[in-house]
Amino acid sequence: MAEDKEDELENGMEETKTSLPEELELKTHRRIDQTLCGTLLELKEGYAKVELETIREMAVDEMGLVHGGFTFAAADFAAMAAVNDPNVVLVSSECRFLSPVKVGDRVLFVARELYRESRKRKIHVIGTFEDIKVFEGDFMAVVLERHVLKLKLLKDEE
Repeated sequence: MAEDKEDELENGMEETKTSLPEELELKTHRRIDQTLCGTLLELKEGYAKVELETIREMAVDEMGLVHGGFTFAAADFAAMAAVNDPNVVLVSSECRFLSPVKVGDRVLFVARELYRESRKRKIHVIGTFEDIKVFEGDFMAVVLERHVLKLKLLKDEE
């Protein structure tokens, strides 16, 4: 166990610790940088709430417009957390950026799993700043038997 922690620190990838009151434990995306991809606020079966506090480093111009990739990353994190399986992978998304986000905004993303079909999951995510809907999207994910990179390694070894 101590060796694993040393390896994590050596590789610069330490697990994110999130304290969630009397709810589920986060089982996926445990090493995500919550500064860049949002902070997990709430986690329940098929549900997650993530808050993205936008910072100067996310700006694309002198006016403080936040790059849409950060908005998408927070929405994706919320969707994957709603599934909450260590082997979940995003396979597609359809999303709309409805209003610009600027530095200093705190965008709240609410993700709800709409259905489970075998290994497939569909998750709907809405992002709001104050009363303004800034993002809406549907995410399709698949829960694999093993980590996606382990599957590839096994295939390569054959």
